[in-house]
Amino acid sequence: MKSSKLIEILNSGNLVIPIYLLKKRKELDLDLDEFIFLMYLYNKGNNLIFDPGAFAHDLDIELERVMEYVSSLSDKNCLKVDVVKNSKNIMEEVIVLDDFYNKISLAFSEEVNNVDNSKSNIYEVIETEFGRTLSPIEYEIIKAWLDSNISEELIEEALKEATFNGVSNLRYIDKIIFEWNKKGIRTREDVYKNKEKKKDSFKDSKEIDMEIMEWDWFDEEE
Repeated sequence: MKSSKLIEILNSGNLVIPIYLLKKRKELDLDLDEFIFLMYLYNKGNNLIFDPGAFAHDLDIELERVMEYVSSLSDKNCLKVDVVKNSKNIMEEVIVLDDFYNKISLAFSEEVNNVDNSKSNIYEVIETEFGRTLSPIEYEIIKAWLDSNISEELIEEALKEATFNGVSNLRYIDKIIFEWNKKGIRTREDVYKNKEKKKDSFKDSKEIDMEIMEWDWFDEEE
């Protein structure tokens, strides 16, 4: 597989490569062809049926090359081929990417531990609220917020808002932050002021409704 194949695959719109993973390619000791093949599997999802013929057809490469990539990526602890029992109790071979996910998670954790405490704390806060470890993609989203100068306190307030609404995912929090930014809400104080403004507006609306309800329509003079 030539490097130009990567451009062809990307232009087809059928392959999504997170920027973080692209930056980590050399650190993972992957040459370009191995990386393209791994990203192809990554896009297909974990526990993919091991079908070398289908892989070769999709990527327009020889079957021998597919087996070489599987072997080299296995040696580099980026994938393994397991035998599992499917829903029909039939044994089948699947591609498992758990080792790759673990390597990426470890690399991300090391990066987070190397940043200053004021920024790294937010990762722990969100993990505690979600009750689980964040995925590499979720770490990337949070890092993007911080790199865009979204304050940690604003992220925490958006997290509280999402939790109050019973939602525990970063896409929802990202939408909250986006809407707040459109309204010029940048700090915790801005959030509180916006809430008070809504309360006052609601109070005024209730008072108007009560005045309408208490109006003596029968004694109204024409």
